[in-house]
Amino acid sequence: MSCGLVASNLNLKPGMSLRVRGEVAPDAKSFVLNLGKDSDNLCLHFNPRFEAHGDCNTIVCNSKEGGAWGAEQREPAFPFQPGSEVEVFISFDQPHLTIKLPDQHTFNFPNRLNLEVISYMAADGDFKIKCLAFE
Repeated sequence: MSCGLVASNLNLKPGMSLRVRGEVAPDAKSFVLNLGKDSDNLCLHFNPRFEAHGDCNTIVCNSKEGGAWGAEQREPAFPFQPGSEVEVFISFDQPHLTIKLPDQHTFNFPNRLNLEVISYMAADGDFKIKCLAFE
């Protein structure tokens, strides 16, 4: 994967949301949206995999603390298509993050690091961000 967008000093607090709209590459294998304190401390690693790391059409979520990965959580919903434009909506609450997918399917991922502020975001892989909105 190539190095994509990295943003710091976001100051995303509980009750706030992040809307990410972008285009999935026509030959997409996977893409990643990371949220947290920095690259070694992620409260959300959101990784839709079209065909990567032994997974096919699966969303893998995880956390990373001090550079060490936690337990993966897999979601059965997979509303992503190569070559399409999609929007993912992530709401930050203290105990968890709520992810709303393009097909309106919603799931929670626990805030394992118990972060009070999300200051870091990174996007990577076969996805081109067109719009970021903080709400």
